[in-house]
Parts: sequence; C-alpha cells; structure tokens
Amino acid sequence: MTSLPSLIILDRLLQDWLLEDIGRGDCTTQGLFTGERKIEQATWIVKEDGVVAGLPIAARVFELLDKNAKFTIEVKDGDLCKSGTKIASIEASREALLTGERVALNLGMRLSGIATATHRYVEEIRDLSAQLVDTRKTTPGLRVLEKYATRVGGATNHRMGLDDAVMIKDNHIKAAGGIKNAIALLRKNIPYPLNIELETTNQEEVIQALEHGADIIMLDNMNSEKMTEVVGLIRKINPRVKIEASGNITLKTIRAIAETGVDYISSSAPITRSHWLDISMKML
Repeated sequence: MTSLPSLIILDRLLQDWLLEDIGRGDCTTQGLFTGERKIEQATWIVKEDGVVAGLPIAARVFELLDKNAKFTIEVKDGDLCKSGTKIASIEASREALLTGERVALNLGMRLSGIATATHRYVEEIRDLSAQLVDTRKTTPGLRVLEKYATRVGGATNHRMGLDDAVMIKDNHIKAAGGIKNAIALLRKNIPYPLNIELETTNQEEVIQALEHGADIIMLDNMNSEKMTEVVGLIRKINPRVKIEASGNITLKTIRAIAETGVDYISSSAPITRSHWLDISMKML
C-alpha cells in the first residue's frame, strides 16, 4: 500500500493552497448563502480513462473547511478507471463544497495525470527487472504529492531532496577537480550509511567510478547499444554495484533501455510531460 504524507505535512500545504484561492473570502458563495447552514451532496466523475490518485488528499481539503464533511471514496488510488466512472461522493456544507471544489479538483486532476503517465511507462517494462524511478524535477511546493502520485502509478521514488542521498553530477565533478577527488571527499565527510551515486557519460568515467568505489553508477544519455556494453563491464568488475540509466527516457525507448540489464531507470517524464486527468464535480 502506498502511504500518504503525514497530516503534519499535508495540512500545512493544503491550508496554504486554500488561503491562496480563498483570499479574504469566497465572494460568490458568501454572497449567495447568508442564512442557515445547509448540507449538500456532490459526486466526482472521471471524464477520461486513467489512473486515479489523490482522493484521500482531496477529502482532506473538504475536511479542513467542514469538520463534519464525509468524502466517500468509491475507487482506490491506483485504480485504472474508465471515463464516466464515479470515483467519490461527498456530503458537506454547501459552502465547503463550493469553496473547496477548485483546490481539491486541481490536486486530484494533477496527481491522477501523473499516476496515469507513470502507469504507461511502468507497463512498458513490467515483465523486466528494471524499476522506474522518479527525479527531483517536480513543481516547487508539490514535490511530496507528485512523488506520491508516481508511487501510485507504480514507480519507485528516487531521493526526495538533497538531504537524503548523495549524487555526484557533472558540475560536482568539475568543482571537486575530478571523480577521484569527489568520491574521496564524500567518503570522508558524509554520514553513515549514505551510499555514493556517480553520474557518468562514457566508459572512461565508468571505469573511474568503479576504481574509486562508487556504490551506484548512473549512465547518463547513453544509447542502448553502448549501455549494454557498459552494463556488462560493470557486472564483470563489481556485480554488487547498482546501475541506473537516465536521460531522454521516452515510452519508445524505455523498453530497450530496460533490456540492457540496468537496475533502475530514472525519468522526469511522468511528472513533467503528464497532462491533467479530467475530473468534474457535480452537485446533486
């Protein structure tokens, strides 16, 4: 089961986004309804085929606006739904329904779009051993939720931020004066038990990574033929080293890359190239 972010994290994000949308008040809803509080019902309908994600998060939006709101989830996050499927029913004050509609739908559509795109990539390599992982190319403020959506779609999370993993990229290598110096400095300074991942672009860099003890080697922007050769070299020298492929991963290329024998394929595409899944809310 894919776990949601804790409420300590989630509520703070949602409150900020509600404040952004509501501002000093919902002029339309407050102008229409000035009398007795009334309970209304609504449904969420998905309007195109796709993988649903973010329903418990949407539920929390309405709960923050109405502590008595009841958001009944009709399908599970991760379910592949056909167009026209009712995915949720809501009972809450009409003010909460109308005021929270846009923020809740925006999140549901955005996260469902990411989960749907991720699912397509995962399906291309489902019978192979390589795992699809996401990247740090996320929307500022939405990372924890966008990475939740990739997990719902079947991917594995790469590092959440700069503070939970070590990855030496090309600019780090230049700044440190080479691969040897970069790895040596990090071995001396990073806390146990962090591993060291090194980005490489050619066989010479791969050999240096192996010589100086990188734990994970990323093969960046290599074609599948070259990647197959390099994977064989790494397995021969040190079969314990994990191998990650990255760079220009598409639905057309991901299978050939997985067939090279890499352990992981990292791609930003399921997040950066996804489109929102169309979902609508209808008052009953």
